[in-house]
Amino acid sequence: MRTAESGWRREALEARSDAQRALWDRAESTRKAVFGRRVFVRGVIEVGNFCRQNCAYCGMRRDNGALRRFRLARDAVRRVIGEGLPASVTDLNFQAGEDPVVLREVVLPVIEELANESRLGISACLGTFDLRLYDELKQAGARGYILKIETGDAAHYRLLRCPGTLERRLEAIRYLAQTGWSVSSGWIHGLPEETPDRAAETLDLLCSLPLAGCSVSPFIPGEGTPLSGAQAADLERTLNAVAILRLSSPHWVIPAVSALNLCHASGYVRALRAGANLATINLTPSAWRDDYPLYRPGRWIMTEERVLRAIEEAGSEPSPDSWIAVSSSLRSSVSPLSSRGSIPASSVGDVATDRQESSEGRAS
Repeated sequence: MRTAESGWRREALEARSDAQRALWDRAESTRKAVFGRRVFVRGVIEVGNFCRQNCAYCGMRRDNGALRRFRLARDAVRRVIGEGLPASVTDLNFQAGEDPVVLREVVLPVIEELANESRLGISACLGTFDLRLYDELKQAGARGYILKIETGDAAHYRLLRCPGTLERRLEAIRYLAQTGWSVSSGWIHGLPEETPDRAAETLDLLCSLPLAGCSVSPFIPGEGTPLSGAQAADLERTLNAVAILRLSSPHWVIPAVSALNLCHASGYVRALRAGANLATINLTPSAWRDDYPLYRPGRWIMTEERVLRAIEEAGSEPSPDSWIAVSSSLRSSVSPLSSRGSIPASSVGDVATDRQESSEGRAS
């Protein structure tokens, strides 16, 4: 049954021209009311591309025999952190395919060392594991976890061979939040067989979860996948989704993702103007970047120079604070009801106004 909440989100996804400009303007104003002009800057190290999952949309899928597999050595990861960490970075994210080996042999020991000698906010994006492994990561010093659902429709989830089951993914998200993590999730907009109803359902589900942040990535057909010949996502609808997430949950940390620049040269900057407030610098050693095919070879690599330029072009500035620390503080001051947003009015413009007024009241 469609609610007023899902109805306005579905309508807003299709916004164009004046309606789209109004949507983005209100999303940007809402972001500024909560976070000011500051955009968080994190670094990501892709520590390995082995994966036990077989997602139809991902180049690192288990059955991609053409992919050169790797796991970074601990020393290589330490060198990146010790010698190549940009001054603008306040958070560090460890990312990999779903691989228990790299988690135990690389990520856990490096995080333990890092937590003892650094004030960086530490997060991980490693997949779904036994809940006890999340506890071990937290004990080691990680405080943020990224666990995306990709689609909020269970049948669509199975069709695309997403990791495990949607139910288990949601169970892990809720467990992480209950045990004190800052949890971020996300979805891939424009996946094959996504319908307007499925897109609205995904947004509704994400906005109901106990999250500190959320992302939306445009679907980019990946080489070496069953979906290599599928149509890419529509950039405008993806950017509208960024604005919808901001208006739905004003306190969320919302990344601009590098895949947006594969859609258009200004995609990243436009996401920041549509309400996103986190940028990511890729720190993976150059020898291994092409072997981490989230989208396709030759993906757009966000260096510090590109990230800082995009933030400036969007009229913002880098935050001196960790997104994990700030989001934890915001969540403690936001009630569960207000974190999901109020029931919207019947039009996109009225909804956006309601969201902006709500966020300004919390920020004052």
